[in-house]
Amino acid sequence: MSPLAHPIETPAPRASGPVGIRAIRTRDARALQRLLTENRAWLEPWEATYPGGGGAAPGSTPMRPVIRALQRQQRDGAGVTFVITYRGEPVGQLSLSDVSGGALRSASIGYWVSREVAGRGIAPVAVALAIDYAMTALRLHRIEICIRPENAASLRVVEKLGMRAEGRRLAYIHIAGEWRDHDSFAVTREEIPEGMLARLGAAPTRESARTVQ
Repeated sequence: MSPLAHPIETPAPRASGPVGIRAIRTRDARALQRLLTENRAWLEPWEATYPGGGGAAPGSTPMRPVIRALQRQQRDGAGVTFVITYRGEPVGQLSLSDVSGGALRSASIGYWVSREVAGRGIAPVAVALAIDYAMTALRLHRIEICIRPENAASLRVVEKLGMRAEGRRLAYIHIAGEWRDHDSFAVTREEIPEGMLARLGAAPTRESARTVQ
């Protein structure tokens, strides 16, 4: 399916307690490059690779061109990339990608957080904020997250969010040099009439509440 037939406006920041998401900016380049470099061993087992080799490891090349490419995707209506913040500081990244319009109106979410803050419940809140944004501001109908069966930390995220398991996709994405199976989890608007943040039991901050449509 095609992306949205219009550019995606830069979303306003959203937050719940100390956790927030905001649109990625070129001035985030230094902080994200530092996080990616410091967390190489932590993130590498879950990062996509190219069959046959090639491609630079995340954080090993200048980030500004990467961020500009992500911003072009937003202008093309194909996705939005957020920085995840904790107490105002960048701690990770979340991508709303493969945005489709028309009769499908769906998207996929991928995310990572620094090992230093892992286990504090940051990822579930960040994903909930992104899902609520996608289903209100972008008026999408379905959000999907695909996770390797070995990724226990990410499986806990979708478990906390109560996302529906849809089955295993065999040899779905090339990761760490091989085609890896992924388990698919999804949610539709009808399943969360009050929003994903409400299902999680978190409360939006005043700034976040103003952005909900």
